[in-house]
Amino acid sequence: MEKTDVDRLRSLDREHMWYPWTPMAEWMAHDQLVVERADGCWLIDPEGRRYLDGRSSMGMNLHGHGRAELVEALVAQARRAGETTLYRVSHPAAVELAARLAGMAPPGLKRVFFAESGSTAVETALKAAYAYWVAKGQPQRSTFVSMAGGYHGETLGTISLRGTNTTQPDMIRALYAPLLYPSLAFDQPHCYRCPVGKTRDGCALECADSLEEILSREKDRIAAVVVEPRVQPLAGVVTAPEGHLAKVAEITRRHGVLLIADEVLTGWGRTGTTFSCEAEGVSPDLLTVGKALTGGYLPLSATLATEEIFDAFRGGAFLSGSTYSGYALGAAVALASLDLYEKEDVLGRARALAEVLAAGLEPFRALPHVGDVRQLGLVAGVEIVADRETRTPFPPQDRVAHRICDRARDHGVLVNPVPGDVITLLPSPSMSHEDLRFLTGTLLRAVREVTGT
Repeated sequence: MEKTDVDRLRSLDREHMWYPWTPMAEWMAHDQLVVERADGCWLIDPEGRRYLDGRSSMGMNLHGHGRAELVEALVAQARRAGETTLYRVSHPAAVELAARLAGMAPPGLKRVFFAESGSTAVETALKAAYAYWVAKGQPQRSTFVSMAGGYHGETLGTISLRGTNTTQPDMIRALYAPLLYPSLAFDQPHCYRCPVGKTRDGCALECADSLEEILSREKDRIAAVVVEPRVQPLAGVVTAPEGHLAKVAEITRRHGVLLIADEVLTGWGRTGTTFSCEAEGVSPDLLTVGKALTGGYLPLSATLATEEIFDAFRGGAFLSGSTYSGYALGAAVALASLDLYEKEDVLGRARALAEVLAAGLEPFRALPHVGDVRQLGLVAGVEIVADRETRTPFPPQDRVAHRICDRARDHGVLVNPVPGDVITLLPSPSMSHEDLRFLTGTLLRAVREVTGT
């Protein structure tokens, strides 16, 4: 691409584009990064500069860019048919994919409802949970409980689930508050900033007791408890202590409440098991998948349900769905992606890569402005603080984590900050060990340069 073409694109960008979660005045004041092409885990701009994608396209890139197997599956399906809708019409790719997902999911999840994004998959789970109770003659069960600080999507329904985070203000929930429905939140298992004042050595999972209190108090008003199993990536990579998820599941079962596991980001080997809830033997009533389901090549998501949930709708219809539910092209690519997942032992590679990541993160622990380093599989976070002893954060206006990420980009690495000055790393399982070491080494350099240590 010629420089004049890039300049033209940037001019059109400033005139017409509107980006998600991006301060637009700041964005338009600088030359935007234009990704012309990609190779594996590297993004390449028109001048040939290469950037290692340490966020795997927000957790979507499972096998790397340029995989011929996925492109061929897309082309083959496009030659047969594009989208044909699932409204009283079926097609082979969706049927085969539903059966494949049911066979890979935790025990009991046999029914698959397709959507387009993680947000709509979670929204579907919420609607299914409430409609289930209506069918059971308990329409008063309309309240949902989520974990404080949780992130479940961008629709009004999923934003309503954003439980209050006691350590950080929630700007999005505050903005849309008049449009949201009431929900409840229980304590997040944040061991670095424990909500109940415990330490790791003295932890008996008391943070889950707040869920017990809510369900005991609210009794038959609760439809479901919604969790990100074992790690909250966008809450600052809050990693739960072992046994926390199992305790949450036990509490919900004892109170007769449905459990929804949001595995949109944690699925497909990222946390060390195909689905994160498997690590503690938890089988939820509803489970959502998305992002890496197609390897990041096309939008597709799904909500998996037990036969008991499905049975409540046998006599009628589940009043939910959209034009692209079960998108034929996406389903075909997802099948090819699952073939690669098994053929190339993505789960095994992710586990091995997690050990390399852990080793690369170790030097961060010695830096005076790194308060905590948290990791579960290929999800990691580095929390930056002004004072390590008191765990006092930098003033938000200093934007320290943002500046570190900008400096890392200058050195050829893309990573994201989240509120609380936490830098997140979401490397793809397809990344090489050498590239992962470059990722952590470059980020370490950026932290030192910005914090002066």
